[in-house]
Amino acid sequence: MEARHNWTVAEVRALMAKPFMDLLFEAQVVHRQFQQHNYVQVSTLLSIKTGACPEDCKYCPQSARYQTDIEKERLMEVERVLDAAQKAKSAGSTRFCMGAAWKNPKARDMPHLTEMIKGVKDMGLETCMTLGMLTPQQANQLSDAGLDYYNHNLDTSPEFYGSIITTRTYQDRLDTLSHVRESGMKICSGGIIGMGESANDRAGLLVELANLPTHPESVPINMLVKVKGTPLEEVDDVEPFDFVRLIAIARILMPKAAVRLSAGREDMNEQMQALCFMAGANSIFYGCKLLTTPNPSEDKDVQLFEKLGINRYEVLQRPDEIEENDLLDRVVERVATRPEKNDLFYDAAI
Repeated sequence: MEARHNWTVAEVRALMAKPFMDLLFEAQVVHRQFQQHNYVQVSTLLSIKTGACPEDCKYCPQSARYQTDIEKERLMEVERVLDAAQKAKSAGSTRFCMGAAWKNPKARDMPHLTEMIKGVKDMGLETCMTLGMLTPQQANQLSDAGLDYYNHNLDTSPEFYGSIITTRTYQDRLDTLSHVRESGMKICSGGIIGMGESANDRAGLLVELANLPTHPESVPINMLVKVKGTPLEEVDDVEPFDFVRLIAIARILMPKAAVRLSAGREDMNEQMQALCFMAGANSIFYGCKLLTTPNPSEDKDVQLFEKLGINRYEVLQRPDEIEENDLLDRVVERVATRPEKNDLFYDAAI
């Protein structure tokens, strides 16, 4: 099976219509062909600038346009960021993500951002940032500093997008992804399920992602976290089986990508999360907060992994590339040095 870039909405709708077990079986076959099964990559994301965002994304409590309980914070000091990164590494994360509630970074911010990247890289962690739209020059600056991944979600289908966001266009998002790819960084891009979109919109989102010239290396699939004060606070809940189906389809369409079970896990029971892992999810965000909303604690995730026989592991590394003893030593070290929860941890670029 070779990766495709010419999927149609009709094909994805046909996958959606498959019997649930047949779809999961197909996704699991693809997963075992292209990924290390029973391994999950763990990332931690710190909010380095919170609230007062000028955009009008209807799902986001950080928008300055909505009355939510978010406390505004300016860009965090570099030392605080590096302290949080060190704690994340001790907790077992292999990638440290930094998110800022901006429409786009300003020139004055870039030196601080590049210093953060270099400091985190020096710890041996992979780095990711989500800062809004980027110019080609900014993308090159971040890449030159050593940034591994840049997150910029498409959020939904082109057709439904205008119902959710008006302060930047769909093409703006695609342009930023193009700048990121051209700079040499890897792409993290996905979307949000449960904003009132149709089945066609869900299919359209996955088609847009799968038909990019190169598939994103990481695809976060978020289940909407409804926050009081946002326009979507009373939207209907997502049917759990529909969400699992989308995880499976993402795995089939983008076999080499890490499919991240992202926002909304606090509202999923263990059985639903297990089905998502069976469907091909092999990455999560780790920590007790997800930007400004709850996320399962590290202890809960460790317990779930133990029940399912899942190991925390960097998904892009193959076991045959690492000496067995070195792998065991790292697992023992991570368990022994697991820290207490820290409210500085935030998860999921949504």
